[in-house]
Amino acid sequence: MNLATIDILIILCYIVITLFLGFYVSKKASRDIQSYFLGGNEIPWYYLGLSNASGMFDISGTMWSVTILFVYGLKSAWLPWLWPVWNQVFIMIFLAAWLRRSNVMTGAQWITYRFGTNFGARLSHIIVTVFAIISTLGFIAYFFEGIGKFAVIFFPWDLSYSTAAFNISSEQSYAFIIIAITTLYTLKGGMYSVVGTEVIQFFIMTVSCIVIGYIAFTSVTADQISAAVPPNWKNLFFGMDLDLDWSGYINSVNTKIEEDGFSLFGFLFMMMIFKGIFASLAGPVPSYDMQRILSARNETEASKMSALTIIVLFIPRYLMIAGFAVLGLVYLGPEIQASGAKIDFETILPVAIQRFVPAGFKGLLLAGLLAAFMGTFAAFINAAPAYLVNDIYKKYIKPNATEKTYMRFSYLSSILVVVIGLIFGFFASSINTLTVWLTSALYGGYAAANMLKWIWWRFNSYGYFGGMLAGLIAATIVPNLYPDTSAIYLFPLILLISFAGCLLGVYAGKPDDMEVLKNFYKTTKPWGFWKPVYAELKKEDPHFTANKNFWEDTFNCIIGIIWQMTFVLIPIYLLIKEYYHLGVVIILMIITSLILKYTWYNKIEKQNTKHKII
Repeated sequence: MNLATIDILIILCYIVITLFLGFYVSKKASRDIQSYFLGGNEIPWYYLGLSNASGMFDISGTMWSVTILFVYGLKSAWLPWLWPVWNQVFIMIFLAAWLRRSNVMTGAQWITYRFGTNFGARLSHIIVTVFAIISTLGFIAYFFEGIGKFAVIFFPWDLSYSTAAFNISSEQSYAFIIIAITTLYTLKGGMYSVVGTEVIQFFIMTVSCIVIGYIAFTSVTADQISAAVPPNWKNLFFGMDLDLDWSGYINSVNTKIEEDGFSLFGFLFMMMIFKGIFASLAGPVPSYDMQRILSARNETEASKMSALTIIVLFIPRYLMIAGFAVLGLVYLGPEIQASGAKIDFETILPVAIQRFVPAGFKGLLLAGLLAAFMGTFAAFINAAPAYLVNDIYKKYIKPNATEKTYMRFSYLSSILVVVIGLIFGFFASSINTLTVWLTSALYGGYAAANMLKWIWWRFNSYGYFGGMLAGLIAATIVPNLYPDTSAIYLFPLILLISFAGCLLGVYAGKPDDMEVLKNFYKTTKPWGFWKPVYAELKKEDPHFTANKNFWEDTFNCIIGIIWQMTFVLIPIYLLIKEYYHLGVVIILMIITSLILKYTWYNKIEKQNTKHKII
């Protein structure tokens, strides 16, 4: 497809502005690694929140979301619980504050804060760094797969290259070029560059989302949508079976559902809840989300940032997702059915852009989606090298090197991570496969140890190392033992193996140093099983009080999950013109917002005022 000149100019202007910003802030970012990786803890929470939202608005995830809404209808609103998407609610309610109180730079450095400096702590420090790097490599492969499929539909040049030794497709060539540009501005500007460009990207994406929503709303009628989808497609709720038969509409969709392994939707939902609770209590994985929390000025701003991410992300994003899904169903669905050919459903988004978006807006939208990709990718390649530099090179190899040396190693680490991630990308079979493996298998190995680290005083450094090691091994081996089983159904087995590793390590080693535990508990103040540590602190300070907010936090998390879900459903119901359901969801959004205002927001504002007075 040949883009109009104005579309090409808009895309080129965006790329030039992005590169300019990266170079412009490079002097400020290169002062030291604290500035490079955390922005010197100077960036306001609202910029971090917009940046975080932009970083979650990636092309691969958007392509996947359009695909699942097209295939599963309203029930697709539940499928992001695979991550789980509501881990952001847990972070907002209490985990952001717990994490930010540590005043560390990375999740691996946090290990020293929690477990001390004994041999087990050093092992734990290394294993969480390994996890951070592996997860980043997995996400780079995920991004590589998505951006390649996206770009090849729009850009007309054939960039494939073949030799006797290997073949490079046009998809892979375009992915290389876009990733190289993204890596360049991220290398120069660090966290300042990431946040600055992502704030710009957020506004570009929001305008693009509104445009797509408007096109879909004015181009498709309610009757056209009803005629294009099978019974139950518009039904949010479900029984044990999916009960969605595409026969006579788009027959090949039935094959897609069977390949995904989501037919037993009720069982899938139970697995998502089970996995979601453990994964959410574990806290953010050591990647871009954690880096933004650690970059916040204080614990209150970290919590506000997480809330803002939810507020500004879902409605614009789902305007775009629902818009493209609706346009695809009504106008592409009959063509797909008539052709009878097996299609790649993950290309519905770019094909819909090609067909339905006018010149000018197309350039804006492509710049926005390119921005979304670049923002998310940049966030990951800013986070991962922090572990290599701060937690490996600085800690174990050259602890007394100059800041310039650490900055040079940061650049080298970023390049190395990107190159290895691209190699992994060559072996990715599909976006859906990578999504399910990352969210279910890999994170299944992370959940047990990282949940216990918050809530149990006896959970020592050897337990953490044992749980993480067992989880990583299980996440690698178990899916290969059951190749025909979706990774989400393997989560309980992976979690059980990880828990076994945790308990083996706990009882093979001694409790951690009480002084370390007292410092952690006094500053973080988590709820959970901390009675011996609490007793020691009471001896030193009779006025010390324990965190008794477990039930209040649990209530707020439940309300928060409902609140977050309303932001997903509002744009979908609007674009499929189900106005009764839209009204119900808007009322529910208002009610849950008011509850959270009184039970959560007022509380953190009061704490913030108290800290300022002190």
